[in-house]
Amino acid sequence: MMKDNKIPVAVEGWLFILPLAILTLLLFIFGWVITGFILLTLTLFVLFFFRDPKRTVPEGKNVVVSPADGKIVAIKYIDEPDYLHQSVWQISIFLSIFNVHVNRAPVGGTIEMVKYNPGKFHIAAVAKASLENEQTAIVIADGNRKILVKQIAGFIARRIVCYAKPGDVIKKGERYGIIRFGSRVDIFLPKDSEIKVKLGDRVKGARNIIALLK
Repeated sequence: MMKDNKIPVAVEGWLFILPLAILTLLLFIFGWVITGFILLTLTLFVLFFFRDPKRTVPEGKNVVVSPADGKIVAIKYIDEPDYLHQSVWQISIFLSIFNVHVNRAPVGGTIEMVKYNPGKFHIAAVAKASLENEQTAIVIADGNRKILVKQIAGFIARRIVCYAKPGDVIKKGERYGIIRFGSRVDIFLPKDSEIKVKLGDRVKGARNIIALLK
């Protein structure tokens, strides 16, 4: 899993930030001031995009926290056929390019499964993105309870990073991955869960409670 960073920027971001910063500096050195300011603006935006703020995680064994920052775009009761094979609640969170894109564990437990599926790149806010888009799914098991979380690429996001591995023990709120540049995260909860969010709510990863488990 991702480690806590002393500098509040996701490690994945430096691959973009450092080259942009160096190129920006060179443009100013060689007198390309206008182009330099344009690239400086881009560098600052990328730095902002990959921010990785520390979060205070709510306590409680039955508390489910949001796995991502963003807007709740779907809450529905479905039959999940691929991993959990049972009726569950699906909560979908849309991440715009202005949201923090580091993903965090909604509950603590053992990573039972990690599976990557290639796919399409529909706009992440639409329902079919959950089924057809490129995605990585993990199942977190805590005793008899299993929680499924999907990192889903969007129209712009073309790179999903998941550090979780089967057998890893993860803490609630712990960083486990990141999606670059606009995306969606779906979480699937047991049918008797008490949902604490509604459509349109804006949530923060690891901070906001989205459900209580029975």
